[in-house]
This record gives sequence, structure tokens and C-alpha cells, in this order.
Amino acid sequence: MMNENFIHPTAIVSDKAKIGNKVKIGAFSIIQDDVEIGNNTEIRNSVLIADGARIGSDCKIYSGAVIATEPQDLKFGGEKTLAIIGDRTVIREYATINRATMATGKTIVGSDCFIMEYCHVAHDCRIGNKVIMANVTQLGGHVHLDEWAFIGGAVKVHQFCHIGCHTMIGADVKITKDVAPYTLIGANPPKVDGINIIGLRRRGFTDKIIKELEEFYETILHAGLNVSDGIAEFNKRDNISPEVKNCIDFIEKSQRGIYR
Repeated sequence: MMNENFIHPTAIVSDKAKIGNKVKIGAFSIIQDDVEIGNNTEIRNSVLIADGARIGSDCKIYSGAVIATEPQDLKFGGEKTLAIIGDRTVIREYATINRATMATGKTIVGSDCFIMEYCHVAHDCRIGNKVIMANVTQLGGHVHLDEWAFIGGAVKVHQFCHIGCHTMIGADVKITKDVAPYTLIGANPPKVDGINIIGLRRRGFTDKIIKELEEFYETILHAGLNVSDGIAEFNKRDNISPEVKNCIDFIEKSQRGIYR
């Protein structure tokens, strides 16, 4: 099959890199040796794609972005690790994504994500599919963002924190604990302001599921019980939905504790 790539004459692209079909690489961009780029992906001007990058198909990476450079971890000893980006993900200007340490071997950004300008994804992070990170959001090492999380602008997330699926975090919030699934945190100091009703409705969650999630968080956060007793109380119900079971599993596995 004939290769239909467009590579600007000023771009520096290693002969060792694996480049798919219909890839566009803009002026002054650098693609190093140990790089794989999927079909139909567009790399704009002045982008650095470093060794260890694995970029999916139909992605767009804008000017000044830096992908798969070494982790900012003093324990890193130059070992070979990866930064993996799924399909159809958009990475805007000057965002940075570091590759992993040997702790996990892979920094992962999922498919259909939108990483806005000046965001930073540190080593060993795991970002699920359809996550949005607004401008200047900063993730410490080993942070997990589950699918459909929406993170507002200039949010700072401490290392090892876990943010659950379908959450929404408002701008300029500092996160140092885990954020339970489906919840909304609006401002500093961080606290659960309710569930992410607007986001859930947009994604097709039924009124029945939304009501059950509201009742679950009312039980564990506002009924005068500690979290364990609140979960035990809710578990007395019959026919608990998979969504609430997901919340219970998340909370029981939390290493940092959740916001209340």
C-alpha cells in the first residue's frame, strides 16, 4: 500500500520510528527512534515525540506539546518505559506527558480524551477513555483518572490520588484525597457538593439510577454515619445497581480516603 504521509521538510523524523499511513507531521517537529504513531494522526509544528511514545490513530497533537520525555522522579535510572496514548485523543498546545518509571512501566492516556493547553500528565498516570482535562491542570505521579472524568482548569492533583468515573471537579481545586465516582467537587476547600447530575443526564443515565446514586451518597455522607457504617446500611437494600456497586468497590479500595 502506498504511504500517503505528509512530513514537513524541516521536521526531524527518525528512520527507526514506526509511522502509520496518512500521518501529518508539521514544521520543526521531532520524532525520535522508539516511537509508534497510528494512522491518520496529525502532529502539528514544533512537537517533540520522544522515545517510548506509542500514539494511536486519528489523534491530534498541537504545537509545543512534549510526549514521552523522562519522568520527573529522582529515582529514575534511565530504564526503558512507555507513554501510551489511545485513539482519537486531542492534546493541545504545550501539554506535557511523561513516560513511566519501572514502578508500572507505562503512563497511559486513553482514547477520545481531550488534554488542553499546558496540562501535565506525570509518570505512571492512568487516564481512562473520554477524560477531559481543562487548561493548566497538573497531575502528580501515579494519579488515576477513570473514564468520563472532567477536570476543570488549573486543578492540581496530588500523587497517587484516584478520581472516579463521571466525576466533575471545578477550576483551581487542589485534590489530595480520592474522589468517589459520579460526584461533583466545585471549589476549595474540596468537598462533595452532590453528584454530577448534568453530566450523567447528558450521558444517558436514567432518573432511577441518578436517584439511587443520590440516596447512596446521602447515606454515607450525610446520615451521621462513618463511611463503613453507611455502606453497611445501604447494603441492606435489595437489587443494588451496578453503578452503586462501583461506588462501593471504589470506596472500599481507596488508599487515601475519599472526600466527604
